[in-house]
Amino acid sequence: MTGRPTTVRRAPGKLFVAGEYAVVEPGNPAILIAVDRYVTVTVSDPGDPGVVLSSDLTPHTAHCRWRDGRLDGTHPRDEQLLHESFAHVAAAIETVGRLLAERGLPAPALDVSVSSELHDNGTKFGFGSSGAVVVATVAAMAAHCGLHLTRDARYRLAMLATAGLEPKASGGDLAAGTWGGWITYRAPDRAAVLDLAGRAGIEEALRVPWPGHEVRALPQPAGLALEVGWTGTPASTTSLVSGLDRRTWRGSASHRKFVETSNDFVQAAVDALEGGDGEGLLRQIRRARHELARLDDEVGLGIFTPRLTALCEAAEAVGGAAKPSGAGGGDCGIALLDAEAAQDIAHVRKRWTTAGVRPLPIRPAMEGNAE
Repeated sequence: MTGRPTTVRRAPGKLFVAGEYAVVEPGNPAILIAVDRYVTVTVSDPGDPGVVLSSDLTPHTAHCRWRDGRLDGTHPRDEQLLHESFAHVAAAIETVGRLLAERGLPAPALDVSVSSELHDNGTKFGFGSSGAVVVATVAAMAAHCGLHLTRDARYRLAMLATAGLEPKASGGDLAAGTWGGWITYRAPDRAAVLDLAGRAGIEEALRVPWPGHEVRALPQPAGLALEVGWTGTPASTTSLVSGLDRRTWRGSASHRKFVETSNDFVQAAVDALEGGDGEGLLRQIRRARHELARLDDEVGLGIFTPRLTALCEAAEAVGGAAKPSGAGGGDCGIALLDAEAAQDIAHVRKRWTTAGVRPLPIRPAMEGNAE
């Protein structure tokens, strides 16, 4: 398997519109959008046997070898890089490698290079860079090795790779990066699908239904412009979501109310999008913000920072709706504003800048990762 042309695939980042936190539990819906910032993965045949990993986010290259279906670093520093800087890339490569093995194909020698538009001088925006790199790596490696996979199969491979590293990750970023555009998403039971893949194999896990899982395309909102503001402060989704498990909140009456309310406003927002009801969508985004604020007040996660609060207030002042996107605690917030009110949009951007929030020129990426 030498002399193949270089294979390049990219995947867009994502933003949550509604349903974060609730979506980490299987079957609860969320709305996400893919954004026009990308992770690009380039795969080629290396000059030497093994797997070579590089990225524009680290000056170091990891040299690896296959051992019993897993990647090992050839030296201690390579091993450290493999489990830190390249953990998600390696997980994606190993998952596709398992599928190749099940089909009787050898573990390939690869040169894998990653470049990201989801960071600013190494600081992440909060667009789901880990998810995008897994989606792009799965697609690039599969194509390079001659696997013709459906969109759903690529998502499932990405989900299996991610769940092995982050069992609580919803996979919404993987779905947005795979399908693109506006989507409604329900996460599968990650423990169940990992168990299925372990018992029956990757091929079977690609074939059978995943209970509770759903991805469906949604239309763009009627008459509304999406504005995105970056706080300049990175946040850890894993840490914030895990914070709920360290408290007595999960399983409580408040938890049940949160999930029920979240499911209600997400479904209402889906209905508004599909019905072209812009005002109805704004109402649901405000409900989503208020419910996140209630959760934050009760549990004290730090979802709302002063900059995210200022972002929301600026949009509300001109009749729009805004909220943190994702786990909060930093990263980005989103606002939906009257698309015809250019003066209001400019006013919001100015207030954001004054409050230390950087407006980002982000638009929905209507195409996800494609063959």
